[in-house]
Amino acid sequence: MELTISHWLYGLFTLVIILTMIFRKGVVLPTLLGTFVIAWVYNGSVIEGFTAIFNANLVAAKELFSIFLIITFMMALLHSLRDLGADRRMIQPIQKMMVNGHVSFFVLIGITYIISLFFWPTPAVPLICALLVPAAVRAGLPAMTAAVAIALAGQGMALSSDYIVQVAPSLSAKSAGIDVGIVADQALVLSLITGGIAILIAYLLYRKTIRPKDSPLIEKDLKALQTETQSTNKPHAIHLKRWSKLFAILVPIALVAVVVYMMYTKLVSGRMSGFEGGDGAAFVGGVAVILLLLSTVAFGRQHALDYISNHITDGFVFAFKAMGPVIPIAGFFFLGSGDFAGSILGVEDPPALLFDLVQSTQEFLPQSALLAAFSVLIIGIITGLDGSGFSGLPLTGALAASLDNAGIDSGTLAAIGQMGAIWTGGGTIVAWSSLIAIAGFCGVSVMDLVRKNFIPVIVGLIASTLLAILIF
Repeated sequence: MELTISHWLYGLFTLVIILTMIFRKGVVLPTLLGTFVIAWVYNGSVIEGFTAIFNANLVAAKELFSIFLIITFMMALLHSLRDLGADRRMIQPIQKMMVNGHVSFFVLIGITYIISLFFWPTPAVPLICALLVPAAVRAGLPAMTAAVAIALAGQGMALSSDYIVQVAPSLSAKSAGIDVGIVADQALVLSLITGGIAILIAYLLYRKTIRPKDSPLIEKDLKALQTETQSTNKPHAIHLKRWSKLFAILVPIALVAVVVYMMYTKLVSGRMSGFEGGDGAAFVGGVAVILLLLSTVAFGRQHALDYISNHITDGFVFAFKAMGPVIPIAGFFFLGSGDFAGSILGVEDPPALLFDLVQSTQEFLPQSALLAAFSVLIIGIITGLDGSGFSGLPLTGALAASLDNAGIDSGTLAAIGQMGAIWTGGGTIVAWSSLIAIAGFCGVSVMDLVRKNFIPVIVGLIASTLLAILIF
């Protein structure tokens, strides 16, 4: 394979993007500039360079718009439940289960994981910290240990698989050119392995800090919590109580039924995924829309038309704030894929720039599944240093496709890269990520929280990568 100047430019800009991530800066500028320069050089026309920037973003937007929709509908449903007060009622009974600090640690993990699977950790954290953390602290769990539990379960284990909303596996799969279901299933297994090991290590390391219920240190933690969470405790109108209770029961039952049905079809079908492609996310999104319609009408029949419009608008705003920067980044890495480069460059016989670059190094590197797996994991961790967790998935997915013949399949590599990127940047061991919100609501130092999470997370990632090589 003879490399052209376009290949070298693509490799140069990829290195620039990785270095930019290491220094915790935004990578949108170098991805847009790289797309322009590479298309200009490849086609020999500056005009083609201009059109390629637009085409790359358009291709990425088309491929990823289903992600924006599912985020929109889930966020709109959550806002509607907040209007009714049903979001709080759903988890209030859990407070009674927190009989001591040890039980509270695992209850926090379980509830955070379940809620974060459906609504993502960022919007779930204020709810959990306002209602469950004070109860856990009263039971003897230190606020710092509670913050560790929430971060590992939500920002780590739930977000790294993203099995219900399927934003992360969709980004990884699109860039790798494989089915979403393959990445989603493998990422779920790896996230549970990573999370299980990290949680067990964290508990063993910090179990001695758990206090008896009469400890004077409990009041100190409660004062910090009250400062952070008191503004979130808003009363709800009396006439909404009936609907609030109904939807606090209906929504969990409906969403659990969705998961049960999805898992049932997978077991019965005998395939990797009972819902191929984006069908799983579409099913969840459709159920969320119906629940949104019902809850909006319940909140205010006369104004339901306006309420639902506002909720969907808010959902789109949240989706574009969270995922907007990913579009130009994905566009650049789609340019490196032979499946998408033709549409971006406007040619019938497109190059596979990233694939060709990786292939050219194969004769100098040992064909080792271990080397390939840990290379993608490290790249994923590096991309996660920007504090996002999602911006690096197009890169790790594209690399997974390029390393497919290294003794390990691209789906496994994409899932490993996803673990590295999201466990790092999603909010467990990077202080400038959404981990700040957890630290703030729990009234603890974010840097101390990073230090508490670091060893459990890194050990979990190494262990899950080794097991992925053996299992898959």
